[in-house]
Amino acid sequence: QVQLVESGGELAQAGGSLRLSCAASGLTFGSYAMGWFRQAPGKEREFVAALSRTGGRTYYADSVKGRFTISRDNAKSMVYLQMNSLKPEDTAVYFCAADLRYGMATASSSVNDYDYWGQGTQVTVSS
Repeated sequence: QVQLVESGGELAQAGGSLRLSCAASGLTFGSYAMGWFRQAPGKEREFVAALSRTGGRTYYADSVKGRFTISRDNAKSMVYLQMNSLKPEDTAVYFCAADLRYGMATASSSVNDYDYWGQGTQVTVSS
């Protein structure tokens, strides 16, 4: 049974930092590209960042580029999202997702490409 469990979401002040973690189990972690998405109230789920299977390629939404960094530790089956210079518009539930990319060194920004999802962790940024 595949499980993705996010943690690290909390209330933060604008300009501050948070680090989200996602623990994966029940899958061959190194075969999956990993992504972070977010969903604010009343809005659709949107792409934040993604990372190829080996971590060699990263992708970011324009809204977070230069502020957020995605990384992974394949030995621990973990993926992280370091969020700096937080803004109130970063407030959302953040989801970790896994996309089977056997033999491919890329990652997708499309919600529809991801096979497994976590339950999400709430990030609230106050102004």
